[in-house]
Amino acid sequence: MIKFAIVGMGHIANKHIQAIDQIDNAQVAAVCDTNIDRLKEFEGKYPIYKDLEDMLQKQTDIDVVNICVPSGLHAPLAKIVASYGKHIILEKPMALNCDDSMEIIDAAKRANVKLSIVHPNRFRPVIQLLQETMSKGMLGKLSHANITVRWNRGQEYYDQAAWRGTKQYDGGVLMNQAIHNIDLLLWLMGPVKSVQAMSATRLRNIETEDVALGVVEFESGALGVIEAATTIYKENLEESIAIFGEKGSVKISGKNANYIETWNIEGISDEKRDEYIDRIKEDPFGKPGHQCIIEDMVTAIKEDRQPVVSGNDGLAPIQLIEAMLKSSETGERIILGKEKEI
Repeated sequence: MIKFAIVGMGHIANKHIQAIDQIDNAQVAAVCDTNIDRLKEFEGKYPIYKDLEDMLQKQTDIDVVNICVPSGLHAPLAKIVASYGKHIILEKPMALNCDDSMEIIDAAKRANVKLSIVHPNRFRPVIQLLQETMSKGMLGKLSHANITVRWNRGQEYYDQAAWRGTKQYDGGVLMNQAIHNIDLLLWLMGPVKSVQAMSATRLRNIETEDVALGVVEFESGALGVIEAATTIYKENLEESIAIFGEKGSVKISGKNANYIETWNIEGISDEKRDEYIDRIKEDPFGKPGHQCIIEDMVTAIKEDRQPVVSGNDGLAPIQLIEAMLKSSETGERIILGKEKEI
């Protein structure tokens, strides 16, 4: 039995609890939050703690700690968890900058614990189908890709908690909302060589950006466009990813990028395409992504391997977002991994 503790009992913690409850050989062993009012909901269900180290000292049988606190607190808490020799499941984004992200990775390596980052969109049925198709080279040489996050997050969303929309604890539309799509873009298209971007705070009273645009050059030579906004009136409009190559054009869309809009690939008949479309429509969400992530951690522990979404996977979108924000600030094209700008 793999025992999990959850730190940070806000909205997303419930997804972790629901996922763990569905997994054989996994159980919630404790929960932790500095807010006693949040803990009252779980009193009598699990051991509750107000302090992370107090929990780790008293419950030595904990195997994995799921960190669900505001993003700016990820690094200090992850380093504490690693120091106690516990495996880590870390909500997105793994941190709000590259330095903190690399410190988390280093802490996990030094402690010889496993680190998994929650990027659940990889497990959507349509994304799994796209990744399998691309891994076989069926789109041929890639020309470009496009991701869009056209969502609504009104002022009341940001006013729910003082940390929302702050640079220190939350991040903006890129780090908070679009990071899942940026993760998919990198997973499917490979590393980015350079980026030029613009961002702005147009409609929301927050410290961070509520709209951002970027043009990227991948190391392969392919190009990409990133569009992300929380300013869409009056509800979520679209989340999509489109990829174009010499032998195929694919677009995945819908309000949550769950459906096939275009699937034109050399060698794929109209009948086969329609079969894919119907199959995805029957089960657009599949097994919850959080459950996939947590199940993988259970298996990774038993098989003594790295999780499928590793710390390095979590770092990659942080590097790109940090470069986009730097480009927006300076007006320059940023070469990733290098100090110079062109």
